[in-house]
Amino acid sequence: MFSYVVGGIAIFLVAYNPIVQYLSPGPSRLPRTPRPRINESLLAVDGPNQTAPVCPPDSYSVHILSKAPLVIYIENFLLEEERSHLLEISEPLFEPSTVTDDGDTTRRDAGVRDSEVALVPRTEVVRCVERRARALQGWRDDLWVERLRTQRYGVKGHYAHHFDWGSGARGWGRVSSFMVWVQADDGIEGGGTEFPLLRREAPDEKWCQWVECPTEKQQQQEPTVNDGQTMAEAKMEAPVGVTFRPVAGNAVFWENFRPDGTGRGWDESWHAGLPVTKGTKVGLNIWSWGRLS
Repeated sequence: MFSYVVGGIAIFLVAYNPIVQYLSPGPSRLPRTPRPRINESLLAVDGPNQTAPVCPPDSYSVHILSKAPLVIYIENFLLEEERSHLLEISEPLFEPSTVTDDGDTTRRDAGVRDSEVALVPRTEVVRCVERRARALQGWRDDLWVERLRTQRYGVKGHYAHHFDWGSGARGWGRVSSFMVWVQADDGIEGGGTEFPLLRREAPDEKWCQWVECPTEKQQQQEPTVNDGQTMAEAKMEAPVGVTFRPVAGNAVFWENFRPDGTGRGWDESWHAGLPVTKGTKVGLNIWSWGRLS
């Protein structure tokens, strides 16, 4: 009799969690609404009679840092001649960066964002970069690359922690982001792109060439053990917080919204451009706007 009781309890425990998950109401999916009115001049859209640019073959390589959210590191996303061209066409266009609280009005606030920005013209080279960014995302429907912007950071230049997405409540929003490094002076210090809530789903050995890694002294320190954890479990837990070092020509790509059609953003996409302490950094923002579901 006792063995039947134990067996029944085991079956109940195995079945309980899936049943609860099935019966519990989850976040509802957003309806498929028509595209809202947008300022199409801010999207990288070719005219009806505009011919496709002649682009060099892609020569980048990708490395997946995280699958949830999807975060990809891209080596050699920009060619050297593309970087030179972007710097040349941006130079006369740089102006102080601004921030917004409501998506409509902007203001200058160097405490939040201290940099210079340039909305770059859509030359043939720039259009090739747009096409590369679009193609990496699989040519999905209802997705447009926004006009590209370069950002120049001198010493103390920074951008405080923020999300790239606003609200996905209507089923449309800034789906994904690229941070591409156009220029990173030799000997540059600081200026990393930090994701304080992101976990690195891979060993340090490979990633330390691109991200900030613990020093040898920090590695020797015992990890924090949370309630209910063993020391072995704490040591196996992926470290929280990733800072990408600026490397000219390379890029990091991430998705801003969960892929479940609910319009919920990833908390892990909270990020910042850390202050530059030596040298100059020029980044290229590539944002994609479109349907979330």
